[in-house]
Amino acid sequence: MKSLALKISMAVLSMIPLVAKAELIVLASPQSNDAYYAKMIDDIFDFHVDYAKKIIKNGDNVVVLTDKQLYPDYVKALGKKHVAIAPMHDIWMRDFTSANPAQPVMFRYTAAGQGGAKKGQAISDEVQDEFKYYSQKAGLQFTQTKLLNDGGNWVEDGYGNVVLSTKFLADNKLTENEARKKLMALTGAKQIAFIEADEQGGLEHADGVVSFVDQNTLVINSYPEDPDYAKQLKADLKRGIPNVKIREIITPYDGSEIYDEKFGSACGLYTNMLATPERIYFPQFGIKEDAIALKQIRSVTKRTVIPVQSANVCHMGGGVRCMSWQVRGKNAELFLNYLNKISK
Repeated sequence: MKSLALKISMAVLSMIPLVAKAELIVLASPQSNDAYYAKMIDDIFDFHVDYAKKIIKNGDNVVVLTDKQLYPDYVKALGKKHVAIAPMHDIWMRDFTSANPAQPVMFRYTAAGQGGAKKGQAISDEVQDEFKYYSQKAGLQFTQTKLLNDGGNWVEDGYGNVVLSTKFLADNKLTENEARKKLMALTGAKQIAFIEADEQGGLEHADGVVSFVDQNTLVINSYPEDPDYAKQLKADLKRGIPNVKIREIITPYDGSEIYDEKFGSACGLYTNMLATPERIYFPQFGIKEDAIALKQIRSVTKRTVIPVQSANVCHMGGGVRCMSWQVRGKNAELFLNYLNKISK
């Protein structure tokens, strides 16, 4: 496995500002010969193009990583500035890249991210190695750890508050206290809440349950049919982050169409939004609850909320946040410079 020996001290990392006006959001297309995504390749393309155009229009930056065969189509839709030939082995950039964009750290991508089973960890390592290759070539600077975790199971507000599911504890055979100590030292986190995922088995990502929309302010799914879980969720959040403000959002979850049973559906999960320092890219599903959710989210954040239609991809188990790798400061500059270099 290729490795990154690069680390930056916390003092330098803290100079990557939360107040940066523009966020670099990196997306990855399926590779053109990937049989798993063959039925979805057009829908993913349409989602990427719509999402990318909204990113550009609202003052952030975006680049789509793709292969030679799909490159012309993405360039025609978005322009050369926003597309690069740097194919990834999977489209869920959130999970196998660096987490915690203000103080980036890369965990070891888990077997569950590739469906588990006997070869799950080997496949996950291969997927992450592809990203490591490009990040090393670009000279990206972040801390690397052998602790197992997907980026979708790391939800932070950028001010030291973090939420993970207890799958992190099980994967790494740690108690809560042990995990907090390790993660605080590794990432600079100040308060960490561990929650039970609302569906056991599989990914168990926290970003399908909660999302920070401001400093110390969390939005969570509503669970009218499971009040016991909702009560425990709030208690676990308060135990880990005592002063956190918790706001519920309407949750018309729809699992009627699922692309792969190993990953479930993200349809109706507004918590799977992408929050940047200035903006929130907010999933919409073409249902009547979209307008209610928009009103709710805008009432609890000062950030600009940008609706992003996700109905054509949510049944694959993700969407706006899951497909997005967030990069800031020097790392964003290094990555864009590298992509520009290899594109010439």
